[in-house]
Amino acid sequence: MTVDKTNCPFETSLLPIPYFSSVIKLEDNYRHKGLRKKLVELLREKGIKDEQVLTAINTLPRHHFLDAAFMETAYEDKAFQIGQGQTISQPYTVAYQTELLKIEKRDKVLEIGTGSGYQACVLSLMGARVYTIERQKKLHEKTTALIEALNLPNIRQFYGDGFEGKAMFAPFDKILITAAAPEIPEKLLEQLKIGGLMVIPYGEGVNQTMLRLTKISAREIETEELDDFKFVPMLKGVAR
Repeated sequence: MTVDKTNCPFETSLLPIPYFSSVIKLEDNYRHKGLRKKLVELLREKGIKDEQVLTAINTLPRHHFLDAAFMETAYEDKAFQIGQGQTISQPYTVAYQTELLKIEKRDKVLEIGTGSGYQACVLSLMGARVYTIERQKKLHEKTTALIEALNLPNIRQFYGDGFEGKAMFAPFDKILITAAAPEIPEKLLEQLKIGGLMVIPYGEGVNQTMLRLTKISAREIETEELDDFKFVPMLKGVAR
């Protein structure tokens, strides 16, 4: 499957975006595209095999999701601070989690932790219908403006407590958690359809274990323990 680029504005050289009281211009030039190509090659070397994932990352300008200070390093395989104590995950982590989800076109995906919006946009480019929740109000407002300007389809953004999920839109085919969860949220499991997948970094230590949960039935969950990663903590409630 190829990524649908219909209405995708990344070929536009300069894109004005309302950003609170200022306006920023987003440029995507041949240099950026060359850096993305090198990044994709690196991810492939690190073991990412899903061509849908790699194509989405090759299409999406990561530098749009970072402050101008990171423009020269946006395509390094590193996490960066994005404010409010949050980070944009390193590309390998984004690719790893996304590959575990086994995304199919029209999948309804709940993301906990919108952050910069980069992960949600990767999922959108793969054809998923994305429902994403951010608990930090300022970050939610900032990311909402960016994603709306990028004109990507099928992304609905919410300000709220990720532990609560979005029951009104359940059940979800897939659920992705992008913060270190101290527990498996029961409400999110309830909102996952039978046969659905949840990918979640689990644990309260310095590192967390990536889990993939498959909901076999209302009472049976199959758990796969995978590699270790480092995430910011998943917190309850909202922050204004």
